[in-house]
Amino acid sequence: MATMPTRIDQTLFEAAKAAGELHSRSAAQQLDHWARVGRELEASPAVTHDEIARVLAGQASYDALTDRAQAFVRVSWNDQVAERIAGLDLADQLRSTGQPWVEADADGNVVVREPGSTGA
Repeated sequence: MATMPTRIDQTLFEAAKAAGELHSRSAAQQLDHWARVGRELEASPAVTHDEIARVLAGQASYDALTDRAQAFVRVSWNDQVAERIAGLDLADQLRSTGQPWVEADADGNVVVREPGSTGA
C-alpha cells in the first residue's frame, strides 16, 4: 500500500498515539483506522452523522440505532475512553491525598507507596 505524506494537527496526532497504544497500533495506523471509519460512516446510507451525534450527546437512545450505527457509536466511545485513560495519572492523584496506598508491582508483590514517593 502506497502512503502519501500529510500534515496532521499535533493534538490529533497525540490522541491517535494514545488511542493506538491501547489497540497495538502506531499513531499512523490509528489515524488510518479513524479515516476508514469516517469514510464508511459518510458512505453509509443506513447511518447518519446526526443520529450518531445525538446519541453521543445523550440526546437519543443508543438502542434505537441500527446495528451499523451502534457500531460507529461504540468506536467513538472506545476512542473517548482511550483518550481519558491515557490522560490519567492515578499515582499523582493518590499522592495528593497525603495518604499511603497499596498496589502490586510487576511481579505481583504488594508494595506500600508513600505520598512523597516517586516510584509508583
